[in-house]
Amino acid sequence: MKVATQTLDGIIVGRPRPTPEAPQHLCLDKGYDAREIEAAVHARWYVPHMRHRGEVVPTYRRHPARRWVVERTGAWHNRFRKLLVRYEKHVKNYLGLVHLACCLIVYRLTVLG
Repeated sequence: MKVATQTLDGIIVGRPRPTPEAPQHLCLDKGYDAREIEAAVHARWYVPHMRHRGEVVPTYRRHPARRWVVERTGAWHNRFRKLLVRYEKHVKNYLGLVHLACCLIVYRLTVLG
């Protein structure tokens, strides 16, 4: 629970000041279902949207969760051995390899099908 509040406090990007017309929303999964975390979210002027443990997710959802996009992309990057185990000492070299891997992934998906 301490990590959740530290994460909320450590947000670097400035966010607009919440107003009643434009509140700031925060989506959380069942792992954050605790009264302390919900109180901390309210104290930071967020409107929490969290699932509760034991709650059944409806099947008629309008916009399903897209967490698989991040997991899939990470799995694609792990196919490149130089990225799986970071051998590069300099950040610029590693970032260049990440960009090259992204280009190869997009090329394989678009051109090669």
